[in-house]
Amino acid sequence: MSEATHLYAVAIGSNRRHIRFGRPAGVVAAAIAELDRLFALFDASPIVLNKAVGGAGRDFANAVALVESVHAPAAMLAELKAIERRFGRRPGRRWGMRVLDLDLIAWDGGRLVSRSLTIPHPRLAERNFVLGPMRAIAPHWPILGALTAEHLHSRLGKRRPAS
Repeated sequence: MSEATHLYAVAIGSNRRHIRFGRPAGVVAAAIAELDRLFALFDASPIVLNKAVGGAGRDFANAVALVESVHAPAAMLAELKAIERRFGRRPGRRWGMRVLDLDLIAWDGGRLVSRSLTIPHPRLAERNFVLGPMRAIAPHWPILGALTAEHLHSRLGKRRPAS
């Protein structure tokens, strides 16, 4: 009997050159290829370029990939962090520049809260650079209760700036 698989949405970001993969968009493309090599890549969004937020420095390249894996969420997170390290990510400033950032933003198991992991990602509803790519490949995936990537993305455009 085969193990049960889970479907995960993985946010991918880079804002630092890599010696082998070049500019951030090349890093994101290489990360998608690595996810395909290690897991069953179901789909990947186009790579988009976004302005940096917070103190992150340079602009980012971002995408979202949907992958199938037999790993439970904590083990999947560990696998993603191992990929980041292989790409040269080192611990540092929370909002600093990074070669590769991989986040579990959603999974087919719904909401999960543990000491080391919260799914969906706590700030997902505020992040156009994640919701846009997610909407491109999985617009009807329920993320927050019945709210889908499409719903959350459309809400971003309706927000008023703080005065």
